[in-house]
This record gives sequence, structure tokens and C-alpha cells, in this order.
Amino acid sequence: MPRAVLDNGRDGGFVAPHPFPMSASDLTIGFDADDTLWHNEIIFERVHERYRALLARHHDAATVDRTLFATEMRNLPLYGYGVKGFTLSAVETAIELTAGKISAEEIQHLIVLGRDMLAHPVELLDGVPETVAELAGSYRLLLITKGDLHHQERKVARSGVAAHFEHIEIVSEKDQGTYAAVFRRHGIDPRRFLMVGNSLKSDILPVLALGGAGVYVPYHITWEAERVEKMPEASGDLYQIKSLRELPDVVRAWSAARTA
Repeated sequence: MPRAVLDNGRDGGFVAPHPFPMSASDLTIGFDADDTLWHNEIIFERVHERYRALLARHHDAATVDRTLFATEMRNLPLYGYGVKGFTLSAVETAIELTAGKISAEEIQHLIVLGRDMLAHPVELLDGVPETVAELAGSYRLLLITKGDLHHQERKVARSGVAAHFEHIEIVSEKDQGTYAAVFRRHGIDPRRFLMVGNSLKSDILPVLALGGAGVYVPYHITWEAERVEKMPEASGDLYQIKSLRELPDVVRAWSAARTA
């Protein structure tokens, strides 16, 4: 279930030109945030590199990665997604892999790494400000992101694009049940909903299963927990692009099909 819902009233706010037919105004576009609007996984990957180096005298990189991932998955029901859960799992894994020999100084180093991740500036991906602003002029936009509530709120606030979204949903999981609840809460017909994201597992597959459409925008790094074996088959409802700069053209095609 969602953990936070932020409602952005747009009366008197930003109004973009209308290059799209106004009959499309009842269509809704959902956006993922991490690795769709701004960089996220690359921050984790840089910390992973330092983590492997810290434990290199105890185990090889593959063992470190495998054990850390197993710990994260075991703790996920308790900690949820995000930097804080990752940091706790990293400390637990380090204690396990060193047989309790890791020093207090090294544990402190891991805590500092986690704190630095939380304080990392929000870095938008190419084309995000222009694309979101353009689409906001003619479509109802929702931001649907999962993770630690406080951290996600801070990133949304610092992104500079929050005002373009009518509603912001911060959820603990992104599955069919979560999306169905979002649709009910905001009166959305799934057949008139398009979800944009970098994760097939969390952003695309649940929406397709409910009758919606999806735009898959791969990021160059995918966390192991978000990987799927192959692209789903969803003729006419699934698009793939390399950059959000391509999104307006895809939306035009989707909008034309839905409003014909």
C-alpha cells in the first residue's frame, strides 16, 4: 500500500503550450523516479565498489556481492527499499563475512558511505525537465516511486520537476495491488494510463497486467532484484525508448490510439 500521497494543486501554476489534442486531457501518464527521472543505481554501484575493496582481504568480489544481495533480500520485508536498508544489510554482511572481525572504524566507514548516499544531490537524466514540462501541459501526470519515505520526499523536492505532477505517490512496493489502489484512489481507467519507467518488473509488467500501457526506458545498470529474463509481449501496449527525449512522440502515438 502507498506510504505517502502528495497532492500538487496546479491552479495558477505552470501552464505549458498545448501541442497535443485536448481530447487527450483525460489520459494519465505515470512516471517512475529513480533511474527514470534521476540517477540512482550508479550511486549504489560506486558504493558497491568501495564495499568490495573493504572486504577484499576476506572474500572475492563475487562472494561479497552474492552474500550482500542475499542479506538485502532477507531483510527487505523488514527494512523496505532504499539506502537505509542497504546500509544495515551491508553492515550485517560485513560482520558475517569477516566472522565478526570487522573493526568499529570500518563499520563507521560503512555508515558514512550510507549517509553520503542519502545526501547525494539529485542529478536529472538527459531531457527530463523539458519532456516533463511539455507533457504536463496536456496530460495528467503522476509520479509513482518506491523506497524510503523521507529520502524519496527529499529527492522529489530537490528535483525541480515536482510541480508538474498532479499527484506524487511514494509506495513501499510496486506491484499489481499497489497500482490498482492508485487507480482507484485517483479515478484512473487503466486502459487510459501509460506508465514510464526503467524497470520491467516494477514499472511495466504490473501495469500491463491491469490493462494499461508502458514505456520502457532502460537504465545502463539494473539492480539484480529488478531484472526479468525477457521482454514481455504486449503488442500495441508496450513501447521502448532510449531517452525520455523520445517520449513525446510515443505519447502522441499512444494518445491518438486511445482517443480515436
